[in-house]
Amino acid sequence: MPTDAQLLTLAQWFSPGYPVGAFSYSHGLEWAMTADAVSTAPELQDWIATVLRDGSGWSDALFLAAAYHAPNTDAVTQIDAQCRAYAPSLERLRETDLQGAAFCQITHSVWLETDQNGIPAKFTYPVAVGFAAICCSMPLQATIALYLQAFAANLIAAGQRLAPIGQSEAQACLHALAPLCQDIAEQTNEGDLGQLSSTSFLADIAAMKHESQHSRIFRT
Repeated sequence: MPTDAQLLTLAQWFSPGYPVGAFSYSHGLEWAMTADAVSTAPELQDWIATVLRDGSGWSDALFLAAAYHAPNTDAVTQIDAQCRAYAPSLERLRETDLQGAAFCQITHSVWLETDQNGIPAKFTYPVAVGFAAICCSMPLQATIALYLQAFAANLIAAGQRLAPIGQSEAQACLHALAPLCQDIAEQTNEGDLGQLSSTSFLADIAAMKHESQHSRIFRT
């Protein structure tokens, strides 16, 4: 079980106030809502559940766990290269690259053990989190679950900015997605990259369409 200190560290890492710029990314959701593919709270919840279960939520969890279990920094670098290759679009690659770089920068400066263990300055986001978690002796399953919850919360917040979805509906969505985050964390904590798969095709297409969207408020 995670200690109080570990839980507080994870809460800080995945807080909206942690300066990785997560609020500026919609993960393709902006295009989906502009195209009326998503317009209500139940539709938003279904969209995010699909991304978590069948898309980048699942793959991010595997890459995070693989980095956590990696025997050395060279192995982590190889996992990071695979994570970059797995991005289905240019914007998705930028999203994970820029958030990862920001996470590395701030975590370096506060948790000195990550710097002493040689964490590079530009890991992708899930790989950076996985490597920082092992450097700081964080519990893996809790790290994955909270990472996924923060990801879902950010998409819900993006949905609130794009559609008339109220605070109560938004929090109900996040609450409903919590068991899925826990389930994925349990299934992926061995970091077996042979389990990589992605069948959230509409979400991937939405990310590609967003690259040429004329009017937008999010970076992805």
